Amino acid sequence: AVNGGSDAVVKAALERKMNLRKIDENSVCVSMDETTKPADINNLLSAFAMAKTGNDTLPTGVDAESLSSSTDTTVSAKFARSTEFMTHPVFNSHHSETNMMRYLNKLSSKDLGLQTAMIPLGSCTMKLNAASEMIPVSWPTVGKLHPFAPVEQVQGYMQMMQEMIDDLADITGFHTVSLQPNAGSQGEYLGLKVIAAYHKDNGEAHRNVCIIPVSAHGTNPASAVMSGMRVVTVKCDDLGNVDFDDLTAKVEKHSDNLSALMITYPSTHGVFESNVKEVCELIHKHGGQVYMDGANMNAQVGLCSPGGIGADVCHLNLHKTFAIPHGGGGPGMGPIGVAKQLAPFLPNHINAPNSGGDKPVRAITAAPFSSGSILPISYMYIRMMGSDGLKLASEVAILNANYMAERLRGHFNILYTGESGFVAHEFILDLREFKKHGITEEDVAKRLQDFNLHAPTMSWPVVGTLMVEPTESESMEECDRLCDALIKIREEIQEIIDGKADKDNNVLKHAPHTADACLADDWDRPYSREKAAYPLKYLVDNKFWPTVGRLDNVYGDRNPVCSCPPLEAYED
Repeated sequence: AVNGGSDAVVKAALERKMNLRKIDENSVCVSMDETTKPADINNLLSAFAMAKTGNDTLPTGVDAESLSSSTDTTVSAKFARSTEFMTHPVFNSHHSETNMMRYLNKLSSKDLGLQTAMIPLGSCTMKLNAASEMIPVSWPTVGKLHPFAPVEQVQGYMQMMQEMIDDLADITGFHTVSLQPNAGSQGEYLGLKVIAAYHKDNGEAHRNVCIIPVSAHGTNPASAVMSGMRVVTVKCDDLGNVDFDDLTAKVEKHSDNLSALMITYPSTHGVFESNVKEVCELIHKHGGQVYMDGANMNAQVGLCSPGGIGADVCHLNLHKTFAIPHGGGGPGMGPIGVAKQLAPFLPNHINAPNSGGDKPVRAITAAPFSSGSILPISYMYIRMMGSDGLKLASEVAILNANYMAERLRGHFNILYTGESGFVAHEFILDLREFKKHGITEEDVAKRLQDFNLHAPTMSWPVVGTLMVEPTESESMEECDRLCDALIKIREEIQEIIDGKADKDNNVLKHAPHTADACLADDWDRPYSREKAAYPLKYLVDNKFWPTVGRLDNVYGDRNPVCSCPPLEAYED
């Protein structure tokens, strides 16, 4: 409490290069952590002294060193730890930078990442995160900015964000963009809240029905329910498209209460739906708004846009389409673009009161621009690529997927294609026909590790399938490497079908094969060690060894065990 002098304290602190948060006229908020030094404390005290007396000279005994010597910092005995802690060798074995470097490299060598092979996870867009895009994140002027830093101190950042908003609006064909959502799921939630606010503003708050295709991402219905809407599902036809007849029937039935349709384009099944504009027009005709899931924007950028198609709001996964790394829980960014009629309802923030519209919904994140410190990655990506580069990236992503689908056609069934026989930027391999022979999609996914390859998305959006998305980052040679591996695996499946390999004891059922297994003195399997570890010749020169063999995934999920202590620690 500063008794009416909070402005003076904040000003004095600012002159000493410290930002304090003003709570009200009588209170300011100060935050400290383990990095705060005695000099920082003295600097802070001098700011209070200046604000109160006009002189920053501290009274005798009022300084960090004096105060610490007269303050009892002893932790109460009842809170003292009585047991050993951090006893695992990893916490006390690496005492030099050299040893630490080798330990980290050892861990890295166990990870089959983009440095080893493509990561063809369908609907994930695991593209290259270029070093030139990532470098600015390491700059203190970017990575150490506080999200509530005064605007006048971050003018460069504000300019970058405004340019980003303009670029994303141009790419999506929308009126403007909000950078507030932290993830695609938050973008969905915010987009639907904005739609609900729009209806309420029009005197139609009763509109609460959200129509969602059965093929949608699981976050779609979850977001709809969280935003207070009632979900109505619509079927897909045999080609994987939204069943237009079923959609029409559902729209007409719920016309008076229709709030929104959530649709993904290209579809979750990896095809461009030819009647997507007709779908949008149908929703608008009945008073609804169209929410487009931006998960598959990597097939749209530069070629078409959500706004041009007829959508009213769309989230963008900057951590997918626009090159921010993702996985392992984040961080991500899921900004939403909106048409002009929805712009007034975009959220503001207490620390960015003019960042949204004049009829804003409530803020959905603690920071005004979500994970703003990683925004320069997408900014660099867009600026370095330019309009032509972004368009080319979409074209190459679609080309890679269609090239691979064509190579694999005849070996595997490509589950869905568009009316012209092509796929979008990803495609689904249907493995369900092999189940009667004892082979599942998991067997194929595990076997790919023996080829130095990461598995595609498994059993989504269709159970018993693999969804492949190569992105534009991969060369023809890398696309061929995955195709060659899958074709070889198909030959191994045929050996089982023809009775040349045992149904339960074969190279797929035992995959992946570790170095320990292949070098063991005893080898009791009905196929050679070479077939297990080197199914294709290139692996002899460059082999990634899986460190763990086949696991019972379901058992592991149901019976978690800490991997740190030795097994003896569990004994009584």
